[in-house]
Amino acid sequence: MVAILGMRQVGKTTLARALAGRTLPPGNHFDLEDPRSVARLADPMLALEPLRGLVVLDEIQLRPDLFGVLRVLADRPRRPARFLVLGSAAPALLRQSAESLAGRVAYVELDGFDVDEVGNDAWRRLWLRGGLPRSFLARSDAESLTWRRELVRTYLERELPDLGIGVAPGTIRRFWSMLAHYHGQTWNGAELARSLGVSEATIGRYLELLCGTFLAVRLRPWHANPQKREVRSPKVYLRDPGILDAELLGHPKAGASFEGFAIQQVAARLGARPDECHAWGVHGGATLDLLVVRGNVRRGFEIKLSSAPEVTGAMRSAMDVLGLDALDVVHAGADTFPLAPGIRALSIADVWSRLAPLR
Repeated sequence: MVAILGMRQVGKTTLARALAGRTLPPGNHFDLEDPRSVARLADPMLALEPLRGLVVLDEIQLRPDLFGVLRVLADRPRRPARFLVLGSAAPALLRQSAESLAGRVAYVELDGFDVDEVGNDAWRRLWLRGGLPRSFLARSDAESLTWRRELVRTYLERELPDLGIGVAPGTIRRFWSMLAHYHGQTWNGAELARSLGVSEATIGRYLELLCGTFLAVRLRPWHANPQKREVRSPKVYLRDPGILDAELLGHPKAGASFEGFAIQQVAARLGARPDECHAWGVHGGATLDLLVVRGNVRRGFEIKLSSAPEVTGAMRSAMDVLGLDALDVVHAGADTFPLAPGIRALSIADVWSRLAPLR
């Protein structure tokens, strides 16, 4: 069994149909938002057991009761059917799947378009509109912005309640708005809790919900030296840069938005898992936007919304303290060039052509 997980409208269903091609027998695709599919699955064992070949279950988070049935069907001898499940919630929110399907399912996380897919010349459009296909391919910026705003409204007002999450839409919308202003900053749950008039534990749960539904992402801190006053809290980003604002170049969060966009592109190009990506910083001292660690390899990345980046003392300190193999300063200019021994200015347009994947 394979589970493809990702944001709403990221292209999971389109990908599933492309994978299935013409080999999918009629009736083997179940859309759990379609009343006809829901009716067919009134008795899930009766509906699924006779099927052969590839069986697709779309928006699986709406029917967590199916996981127990899928476990039984996956354990049959000779495997008469294979199951492809699609979902808009991470396994952490679908705890029953992790318990019922342990050792039987592989999770694949699907992100939006990246620079390699849309072309180097289109990176600015990708940054402003985001990687969700309908937003990126919209006929105009205004149409793209309207679509994104409706997507967020649907998420907050319908998707989260559909997952059985008992948070009032108005409350989660206020939290979402505050989180957008925290994009690219170190998480301060106590401050947000005071602003919303709830406990810090409740604020932490709200963040888990948005991360679990692929709206937000945390970059966990890296601890290099227990003797230093290193930052111990994660940095928080909205997952897709297009849902921040359509007018980012004139927005006070433009630098932070570009930072989140560049981090996403770098991590995708390197093939880095979330647990390999970190932020690092010392209170009142040096910081590093992205540290990628795999085995003995340590790669550092600073992000600058500039066309003429320069070497700073913080960069040299990060190279020394973290023992970096290399440090790239990812910037918005057109050129890639060396800045100092081990430090390179890397154009965002060159990330996919000049940055080697991790091995």
